[in-house]
Order: sequence, then structure tokens, then C-alpha cells
Amino acid sequence: MATNALSKNITTKKEDAWQLVDLGLLDYKITWDLQKKLRSLRAQDTITSNILILVEHPHVITVGKHGNPQNVLTNELPVYFIERGGDATYHGPGQLVGYLIAKMTKQYKSIREHVTSIGFILEKTLNFYRIIAKWKEKPAGVWVNNKKIASIGIAIKEWVTFHGFALNVNTDLSYFFKINPCGMHPTVMTSMEQILGKKIPMNEVKEAFVKSFEEYHHIKWTQNKNVESIIKTFVKKGEKNE
Repeated sequence: MATNALSKNITTKKEDAWQLVDLGLLDYKITWDLQKKLRSLRAQDTITSNILILVEHPHVITVGKHGNPQNVLTNELPVYFIERGGDATYHGPGQLVGYLIAKMTKQYKSIREHVTSIGFILEKTLNFYRIIAKWKEKPAGVWVNNKKIASIGIAIKEWVTFHGFALNVNTDLSYFFKINPCGMHPTVMTSMEQILGKKIPMNEVKEAFVKSFEEYHHIKWTQNKNVESIIKTFVKKGEKNE
């Protein structure tokens, strides 16, 4: 696991805080198990802050709870059937993935508000690069004209959200031809690299997303290591069992 200077804590109200942790490149299954663990701890208030995880994954396909297995067109990659909304999608290196472990009763009034806020933050992030993007509920995602650049899919249990978004930064778009992304033709997908004609440093995009997150929620950042310690311990155990 790799953590870096992005790991910090943000405070919105006295009772609400956001812990941000960058996991670098990490196996999907370990991260999925970690999300479920953190969601459970957050529901019990064992963890008192909401959590934003930023990560990249090795090549993997995931299918949402209402997804069609026939939209997976290959057996070459690991496939996980998971709790989030949406259908089939691909994760891989060069794609920024974010998972939000958030108590709905404290940070958001509704699931729709939660999902919409993620969409608006991604719009703002892309605007740093003069990419004019638009969050749409149907077909769900963040779009640049008629091309989809980011996907959003969440789950909620005991009023705590998990799962989140995937933003194509320098993603190898050929991997989307191994699925019908959200039931659509693979050519619908695009990336920041494809639009701008050059690779974009991932750490730069992470910083832009964090800044957009901060500005959207009108928050200030302070340092806290408690959640990061829990995450490090859990991930080390997961890596040993791989």
C-alpha cells in the first residue's frame, strides 16, 4: 500500500470530519473488503469521520447489483459482482477511483444528493483542465459531449455509503472493449488523455479533485492519522492473504 501527502483530515462541522487516504495502486478485492470494513466501523461510530479513498486498481471488471452478466465479454480479467448501482465497468491503471464512506444522516440528505455532489465535483475537477463536462442522471455518468469520461455508482447500508466513482485519466480505453460499459458500446468511453492529447500526471489530477471536493463542501483541511492506521493494518493483512 502506498500512502502519500494527500492523507489528511477535513472538518465540515464539529461532529463531521473527512479522512482522505491515497492507496496508490491496490488490488480490487483488498480495497472492496476494506470498504466493507470501514463502512461497518462508520455505522457503529467506531470511526467518527467520513472517509474518502483514492486508488488505482490493476485490470478488473465489476458488475453492479442490477447489472447484466452478459455485458461482460471476456474471461481474461477478474470479475466481481458487487453491491453498487449500475452495470458492468472496467477499472485499471491510469484511472482514478474514489470510494466515499459517508454517513448519510450527517453529510447528505439523500442518496441522490450524494451522487449528484460527486458528479459536480468531477465536473469541477475536469474544468481545471478546460474540459467542459456535464453530470447526467440518465444515462448516468459524467459526459463530455456524447462521450463518457467518468462513472458513478454507490451502495448504502445502515445509512452509510460506500463505492463511488471512476474517472478515466490515462486509462487504456481498449479494455472497455472487453465489456459493454453500463450496457453501452465501448466506443462511448473517453479519457482525459484522449481529449487533451497527452498523459496527465495522476497526482496532479488527485490534487485537483481534492481541491474541488474542498471547495464544493466549503471545508478546511487538518491532519489526523487515526483512520490511516486502521487502513494500513487491514491492507497489510489482505496483502498477506493474497
